[in-house]
Amino acid sequence: MRNILIRSTARALFRSGGNYHRSFSTAVIVQPRQHQHGGGACGSLYWQRMSTLPEKKDQQTEENKNDAKNNGNNSNAVVSSYWGISRPKVLKEDGTEWPWNCFMPWESYSSDVSIDVTKHHVPKTFGDKLAFRSVKFLRVLSDLYFKERYGCHAMMLETIAAVPGMVGGMLLHLKSLRKFQHAGGWIKALLEEAENERMHLMTMVELVKPSWHERLLVITAQGVFFNGFFVFYILSPKIAHRFVGYLEEEAVISYTQHLDAIESGKVENVPAPAIAIDYWRLPKDATLKDVITVIRADEAHHRDVNHFASDIHHQGKELKEAPAPVGYH
Repeated sequence: MRNILIRSTARALFRSGGNYHRSFSTAVIVQPRQHQHGGGACGSLYWQRMSTLPEKKDQQTEENKNDAKNNGNNSNAVVSSYWGISRPKVLKEDGTEWPWNCFMPWESYSSDVSIDVTKHHVPKTFGDKLAFRSVKFLRVLSDLYFKERYGCHAMMLETIAAVPGMVGGMLLHLKSLRKFQHAGGWIKALLEEAENERMHLMTMVELVKPSWHERLLVITAQGVFFNGFFVFYILSPKIAHRFVGYLEEEAVISYTQHLDAIESGKVENVPAPAIAIDYWRLPKDATLKDVITVIRADEAHHRDVNHFASDIHHQGKELKEAPAPVGYH
């Protein structure tokens, strides 16, 4: 009797183990058909829940119908991808729809044009003089090429000026990850600078239509400058920030010359692009002169931020030990 019970138990365990094995294999490797028995169906259901793929084609179609119905009921939602990522329609202060995806209303601001645009950091150390002379050499090259084509000069300048903030912010970000420590807000400050410079470029492109050889020059200059500044910043952030400070000083000078050309009539004072009016919260009748004025003020802020960052390093400190100038844009 005992032997019969043992054989029955072993047989039952063997059969259930085989069923479990078949169920598990079906769930992971093969999607079972509907006529298969329970173990396979449960395994399939489990696999479908764990997967990021749609469960079944007819179910996906039904979900798309429901999404379309919901979107019809809620006209404020804009579905932008397969995954249903959406954001409500954004309105301007006057009630019209916000036309830009590259920036939002809360990222726009009124530039502080009262900043002193005449300040200059006198180079004292060898690193300061190296940075200053390097920038002056680059300025001579750009003046020889662009001469009095102020719009093209500004466009080229912005493709270069938008690089240092991104490189510095990226390297500080990686340093923060490696050392498990905060960066004192400097990552955000430098990335804000890069984004602001990029918006300068987006504005200038609306005013100046670059030719094919100018586009080629931009690609070449950006490739060389990015890699060179990347190595430069790793070797000496102190000199790198001083270099950017002097680069921004030259940008202020360039935009001042641009303003003088507008006032003298050499450059037509055309209406401001729509993107500039919304980004800097300019009046609707703003002109090119207003745009160049706010861009020059931004460059003056970048000048002060980078000279400040270099001074922190000169004091033997890290950037995180001083408050980062976040949010001035």
